[in-house]
Amino acid sequence: MIRSFISWLRSLASAFWREVAKFGTVGAVAFVVDNGLTWIFMHSVMEGSPAKARFAGATIATIFSWVANRWWTFRHRRQSNVAREFGQFILINGIGIFISTGFTWIARYPMGITDNGTLFMAGVIGIGVATVVRFFAYRYWVFNSTASDAEADELAMELTVDPAHTAAPEAAAEPAKPLRPRAEQ
Repeated sequence: MIRSFISWLRSLASAFWREVAKFGTVGAVAFVVDNGLTWIFMHSVMEGSPAKARFAGATIATIFSWVANRWWTFRHRRQSNVAREFGQFILINGIGIFISTGFTWIARYPMGITDNGTLFMAGVIGIGVATVVRFFAYRYWVFNSTASDAEADELAMELTVDPAHTAAPEAAAEPAKPLRPRAEQ
């Protein structure tokens, strides 16, 4: 019984960390899209408007992020109502964009920083803060289909069960051998 519980707990932790890894991968690509476009915009069409450049880059990265998270990271937790899910995603990302843009805005206006490199880094720090907020909001609110929570947990367990750790019926009948220090073996 305890062994089963520990196995179940490990599989849930493994599923959680897989989601974190997938979320991190999507986030890394979105980070490149966001910052690449922001840098381009800051030095071209939006020169002199760093907060607007950050907003534009983040908006495009958000669209990419929704598609990737919906179809890869949280595919087993998608809501059946796509419009509702997208609305929630946009709301959470709006908060995230507000956080990252807010860091840039604070650095530029109240702090008076004019160097584009420093303003860019302020936005990057804002993205880091927003990323933590986004993960937990996605996991527990946006991609949290209430109708299939049990199915999602069951699927997560199926995806994480390692056949090498699954005891064969014959092995289960054998009593466990006590662990001894190496000197006694």
